[in-house]
Amino acid sequence: MVLIVDSGATKADWIALDDDGNRLFTTQTLGLSPEVINKEEALERLEARFDIYNNRKEVSNLYFYGAGCGTDRMKTYMTNIFTEFFPNAEVSVKEDTYAAAYATNPNNDKAIICILGTGSNCSYFDGEELQQKVQSLGYIAMDDCSGNRFGRDLVRAYFFNKMPDHLAKKFESEYNLDADVIKHNLYKEPNPNAYLATFAKFLIQNKEEPFIKEIIVKNMQVFVDNYITQYENAHEIETHFVGSIAFYLKAELAEILGKNGLKLGNVLRRPIDGLIEYHEVNKAKAK
Repeated sequence: MVLIVDSGATKADWIALDDDGNRLFTTQTLGLSPEVINKEEALERLEARFDIYNNRKEVSNLYFYGAGCGTDRMKTYMTNIFTEFFPNAEVSVKEDTYAAAYATNPNNDKAIICILGTGSNCSYFDGEELQQKVQSLGYIAMDDCSGNRFGRDLVRAYFFNKMPDHLAKKFESEYNLDADVIKHNLYKEPNPNAYLATFAKFLIQNKEEPFIKEIIVKNMQVFVDNYITQYENAHEIETHFVGSIAFYLKAELAEILGKNGLKLGNVLRRPIDGLIEYHEVNKAKAK
């Protein structure tokens, strides 16, 4: 059995395939980002899914693409966890940007690969390997244009009384904005970045509002300036995106990239299905 996993900070998509490439089961767990959970939490999330736990000894290969797995230390950390849980599996751990690269860029062309979901990331794909000019410092210091950054901006605008009254009333009707509740989720509960990202739904639903548009445009321009245009050939190649923020704000992305002379490529909500094709193609090549 082969397991292919695409994990963000919020959730992880799992697909199990037999030796002939037939789909055995699909499932989801909570996200498995080593930046925000420890070993015990990771194992608990794996054990909570019966289909994963029950088949753990049948897995021969695990391909894990995860947020927060961009350094050798984090790759080793997650590899050790998976090796313990899947005792008979050969484990491959790569950062989630590789999943985005393989799914959006099937011809392995030179491209810029971006993730805009709960968190954010941006890399240059040279046709074989990913290269980064910006080392991520996690959701507190970075994650420009991500769901958690949009959520943070909305919450701050509300509490600083900058949000227009009609939007503030609508915001109040959709979320529990009690200060103690928010602080508890931010400082006492795991995955505060995922909690902040829940507010991004409001931004997407109200993206035509001038106040919201300004937040979107500002964040996207910052992402272009801080990430994409760091690459010298950014204006010559396509920029692909993966993630719910990119998917639901595709029109806004196209506009901002166009204004900056950049080429928008493919935009996918989830890369998991593209990963199946990628691994099947490479399996065939190996034969």
